Amino acid sequence: MTLDQALMFALFGVVFALLIWGRIRYDLVAFAALVLATVLHLVPKDAVFSGFGHPAVVIIALVLIVSRGLMNSGAIELVAGKLLSSSHGLFTHIGLMSVVGAGLSAIINNVAALALLMPLDIEAAKKAGRSVGLSLMPLSFATILGGMITLIGTPPNIVVAQYRQDALGEPFSMFAFTPVGLTVAVIGVLFVTLIGWQLLPSRVTEAPVSEDPEASLYIAELRVGESAKEEKTTVGDLYPVADENDLNILGLIRNGRRLRGFARQEPISPGDFLVVEGDPKAIEAFMGAAKLDFAGSEKHSGGLTGGNLTLKEAIVPDGARISGRSAFDMSLLHGQGVTLLGVSRQGRRVHARVRHLTIQPGDVLLLLGSEYRLKAAINWLGALPLEGRSTGLIQRNKAILAIAAFGLAIAAAVAGLVYLPVALAACTIVYALAGLISGREVYEAVEWKVIVLLGSLIPLGQAFETSGSAQLIASGIVDVTHGYPAWVALAVLMAVTMTLSDFLNNVATCLIAAPIGLQIAQTLGVNPDPFLMGVAVAGSCAFLTPIGHKNNTIIMGPGGYRFGDYWRLGLPLELIVLGVSVPAILIFWPL
Repeated sequence: MTLDQALMFALFGVVFALLIWGRIRYDLVAFAALVLATVLHLVPKDAVFSGFGHPAVVIIALVLIVSRGLMNSGAIELVAGKLLSSSHGLFTHIGLMSVVGAGLSAIINNVAALALLMPLDIEAAKKAGRSVGLSLMPLSFATILGGMITLIGTPPNIVVAQYRQDALGEPFSMFAFTPVGLTVAVIGVLFVTLIGWQLLPSRVTEAPVSEDPEASLYIAELRVGESAKEEKTTVGDLYPVADENDLNILGLIRNGRRLRGFARQEPISPGDFLVVEGDPKAIEAFMGAAKLDFAGSEKHSGGLTGGNLTLKEAIVPDGARISGRSAFDMSLLHGQGVTLLGVSRQGRRVHARVRHLTIQPGDVLLLLGSEYRLKAAINWLGALPLEGRSTGLIQRNKAILAIAAFGLAIAAAVAGLVYLPVALAACTIVYALAGLISGREVYEAVEWKVIVLLGSLIPLGQAFETSGSAQLIASGIVDVTHGYPAWVALAVLMAVTMTLSDFLNNVATCLIAAPIGLQIAQTLGVNPDPFLMGVAVAGSCAFLTPIGHKNNTIIMGPGGYRFGDYWRLGLPLELIVLGVSVPAILIFWPL
């Protein structure tokens, strides 16, 4: 072992120890390791920051941005809404959520897929009166499995594909992962649906459904649009939609007057207003499902400008400018470009028109506008914003545009007409021009800690390989499996990678395991693609702990899970993945 190899092993040993310890941010650990490696002359100074311009980094960032645009358009919600319902039994619900989660993860980032479906799963558990812990872990695992199906589904696939380009001159294509990934995902989803969820401890299955103590119910007015004229909708037609979204219909306003004792059979006409009661997310979802608009849009459709619209909650303190006055009196929409959509008054129902309601100290306002206008308007009103209490307004009328732009970008990349990062960048530009993502959201959508981690570890991984360190580990695996078929070395590599991925970031794991896989294949004189594919599959399989994959971390709090709960479902799933993926790789990627 040379001095450089000894230093590389020592450096990565410290990095892995710090990542497992978890007390220091993983991006800081990786960046500090990169700087130290440069000082030790392990990484050439002209390559120290080369990782930040690597195609894998660019693709991961762009996938996250495009995923945000698809979610803002309601395209993903449209698909999920057609397939999911809170009326299903537990077994059917877990099966459908898992299938939808895996399917969405194949076309958008798997973290984004979980972020979209988790609120639906929690809401379904609340309505069914059962513990959300029964279904959240199966959903998380299903989204991780689904990410294996395509290149853009999960960062390990992107990292391995780009490593193949660097090492062999050509990357894995968009659907190169599909035969193996789909096989693994189908078997894995069947397991979590039929058996897996029953392995969770009784403490999780018997836990009460958590309620959100901070959730406020707002009285809001929603305007009926022109579509009601053609569809001949009655108030009664909207009750099932309201029930589905946990929202109450309280009244109907026509010609500026609230109708008394209106009947469910009362037809609604363009220009009418429905008075509803619900939390912000319920109001937003009901607006979309019932094709309603916000109050004020009939006269000031151009008043709300500046990008994506957001619902923001703010409380009115004593001495606020709006205290004792109404939004109409203050010309809130005219002057500030923000509309008052709803009011919450300490659980009491109000009967005056929302925009004409005299605001009192202690009221919580539900304001609609663009992010920068909301901030200015809240300050101008003298109100105090409630941190973490905002809801994006989905632009459902742009869903077809979003799907078409994304589909065209992927088709162009698959056909070889456009380089994938360029295709995704063009899709991002279309979304920005269409107002689906604001300039601020472009930066918010990117997981910058992952970008810094990846940009720092790529040069380190290259140094690990060029120093011969990867060859040493590969030789060790070859020696251990000497006399056995080559697929045994593949299985051992996957088992080691899978174990590392349970405790390390999966991107870091793949950056180290991919060179080892290539060296093993070259030592054995076999096709390297099965070993690289094995690294991609194993790197994604982080099911034993809540720290191996971000999805597992996200569900830990809402699901009421403990660190030791994951292995109950995760260990048999990892064994199944290993048992299924090795023969699948040998079939689709022969040695």
